[in-house]
Amino acid sequence: MHEASLAGGVLQLVEEAARREGFTRLVELRLQAGQLAGVDVAALRFALESLAPGTLLQDARIDIEEPPGQAWCLPCGRSVAIAGRGQACPVCGGHQLQPTGGMELRVVDMRVSDD
Repeated sequence: MHEASLAGGVLQLVEEAARREGFTRLVELRLQAGQLAGVDVAALRFALESLAPGTLLQDARIDIEEPPGQAWCLPCGRSVAIAGRGQACPVCGGHQLQPTGGMELRVVDMRVSDD
């Protein structure tokens, strides 16, 4: 379950931002985990909630967006939406797809407070 280590990395980013920016409370955390990122969003949410007690994540609202997968199809020369790696092009049925989007895992923004 690599989502636990990803959650630990997110917590570390939040704590570093708190030290650097001087906030004491995280109100909301917005993440993106693209459909092609290989992240189980439910497991990531569970891992973040498990880490939360006693940390800045405690009582914070956590939103995880899932941008759709995008790929460039080499045979038909089109940008297409795909839900997972290994899928065929929905236009021509080809399998030579180069992922171009939906692979990210990132912190989009944080709403914080110093009270």
